[in-house]
Amino acid sequence: MRKTLGFVLLGLAGFLVTTALLTLIYVPGQVKKTPLDVNSDTQLTGRAAYLSEPMTDVRYLSRTVADGTASDGDVIVFDNLTCLWRAAPDSTGDCPGDDESTISIATDRFATDRVTALAVNDEAYVGAGAEPKEGLINKFPFDVEQKSYQVWDGLLGRTVEAKFDGEEEINGLNTYKFLIEFTDEPAEISAGVSGTFSDTKRLWIDPVTGSIIDQSEQQKRVLESGDNALDLDVSFTDAQVQANVDAAKESGGLLRTLGLVPWIAFGLAALAALGGIFLVRGASSSGDDAGMKVSLDKDTRRSRH
Repeated sequence: MRKTLGFVLLGLAGFLVTTALLTLIYVPGQVKKTPLDVNSDTQLTGRAAYLSEPMTDVRYLSRTVADGTASDGDVIVFDNLTCLWRAAPDSTGDCPGDDESTISIATDRFATDRVTALAVNDEAYVGAGAEPKEGLINKFPFDVEQKSYQVWDGLLGRTVEAKFDGEEEINGLNTYKFLIEFTDEPAEISAGVSGTFSDTKRLWIDPVTGSIIDQSEQQKRVLESGDNALDLDVSFTDAQVQANVDAAKESGGLLRTLGLVPWIAFGLAALAALGGIFLVRGASSSGDDAGMKVSLDKDTRRSRH
């Protein structure tokens, strides 16, 4: 019985080692992927001066929806709507669309790698004639490093450098800060309108999932004449930041738990293997002792005769 139980424990140890290896090697590649059901609204508020208008309160919306039918196991396709309109910071409601309060509205379609978050330009995903993109677009990769990243800027039509700028805790979540900063870059600041573009953008990133937790941006677009086209200062709303923190904690907690599973399995496998070896060897030793005892008894009986 002891020997049988020992072999059972050895079998269990083998199973646990296999589970640990699968969790360590295979599972992260399946879990650390941008989900295909993304449907998010990102809300920002602040102030802006459009053309010759004075500064006024504005709201900014970025709506990103994954196209599940066009996506696959490696690449995710997004449709994005951005909208900037005049509104009080505490106002409610959606982008007004083609309305006099709207300052700008635009749509875009892009694809990214579900692991690295880098742009994918294959026509099979984004269609023919789509503007080629590079770098990161709407998130950072999983397991963010403390280094610079190239981030796509649609207005410039190229990537810009996001420099690592330290760590900061936001509502109980540790984040990595990144800074994007440039001045007076030649750009098409609106459809068919040339000028210069300056931007200072600060990003607070969850290092586990790569999601953007908080963001602030001070942007200035100037016409070739030197007149103001747009002077913008916006940041995530408090509610948006808290929602992002909650989502990151939930996703990050799951990933951290999965990260512990292989080491727990390896530990249990070691204990099961030691227990199995002890029982098998103990049973074998008991069997040898019993054999020796029988042999001695026989020899004793023979000597008496």
